[in-house]
Amino acid sequence: METKEKKKPAAKAVAKPEVKKDIWEYKDRNYYLLDNRNPLTYTLPSKHTRKYPLVWFDPEKGYERELRYATNHQSIFVDEQKGQVTLNHVVFENGHMMVPKEKRSLQEFLDKHPHKGLVFGEHDAIEIATDQVEDLELEVLAMNAALQMDVDFMEAIMRVEIGSSVSKMSTKELKRDTLLFARRNPQLFIELANDENVQLRNFAIIATENNIVKLSADNRTFTWASNGRKLMNVPFDENPYSAMAAWFKTDEGLEVFKSIEKKLK
Repeated sequence: METKEKKKPAAKAVAKPEVKKDIWEYKDRNYYLLDNRNPLTYTLPSKHTRKYPLVWFDPEKGYERELRYATNHQSIFVDEQKGQVTLNHVVFENGHMMVPKEKRSLQEFLDKHPHKGLVFGEHDAIEIATDQVEDLELEVLAMNAALQMDVDFMEAIMRVEIGSSVSKMSTKELKRDTLLFARRNPQLFIELANDENVQLRNFAIIATENNIVKLSADNRTFTWASNGRKLMNVPFDENPYSAMAAWFKTDEGLEVFKSIEKKLK
């Protein structure tokens, strides 16, 4: 009688440990103190203390790890530094510090340092170029908008910037100052150009300057200058001309707007 051979259980595959790819970019890096600070020397905390806690949350391990810059260890984490530790100062001179690519541990320490972005930053040529391009594009948009703008709209925007003195400016002066404003502060210029209330607010100011309407001494009431009849009350703690600009959009305000428009012609 034939005997069946027992099959040997298949050997379990041994999982190979995952080898993480090193994605660190080896290059010289420049660091600088923020807020245009450039003291003769500035020493950055290089080890964890109660006064200057240096920890970094490790998303893979799921907890915070203590940081320490030790010149005789490759790792910047205290839990991986075994044996004797040689500490060194991390010093900015005249607000700047250059770290060569050979000092990878110092670069990694600075990259994870809690003060990065608060006290110091890394000079990134690509990021700076990107920001500069965005600023230049915004400036071009503002300048183009200013060039295509009619004089009345220019006056409305410049009144926000320089006040009632805009009434005394010639057309050439107005165009010049509008272009300069667009170049100097393109973000604000574009916001004002897109604000539908700017022209209405300017209209309200012109009506007051031409003594068509009158604003009370306490900035709370608009009346007709000719007969003193009340037009509107200004809400508490609101700019009177902004309030009148909003009121012009109501049915009653629209009729007053049309009447003032006829008187200004």
